[in-house]
Amino acid sequence: MDLLARREHSRKELVSKLAQRFPCCEADIAIVVERLALERLQSDQRFAESYLRMRANSGFGPSRIRMELRDRGVSETIIDEAFADAGFDWFEQLQSVYQKKYADVPPKDRRELAKRQRFLHHRGFDAESIRRVCRTA
Repeated sequence: MDLLARREHSRKELVSKLAQRFPCCEADIAIVVERLALERLQSDQRFAESYLRMRANSGFGPSRIRMELRDRGVSETIIDEAFADAGFDWFEQLQSVYQKKYADVPPKDRRELAKRQRFLHHRGFDAESIRRVCRTA
């Protein structure tokens, strides 16, 4: 309960953290986590929604957030539902990240442009949107 009181955790994260604290009790951990899920104290759906909001507000794109959620053990169905309910305008988010990082300074050359595109791609935005933003900047 202490872990869940601080922030939402995916089931996989919770099991992993409890296994680190109590390495000899794996069977008990599975039972406890299942009970927490049944009592709706732990929810991968809530975790996905919370995590998506947090990462999007930090300037990350949909590809990166999806990958991170998968790494945390969230199912593809839950991820799709969280993205459908989120209502983010990802292109606007991309423009905001680009503007914050590079302001109105145009790239000096093709090498600088490629560097900017790699940065945005690493943040999790798709190539077509990146090209559109870099073209208009």
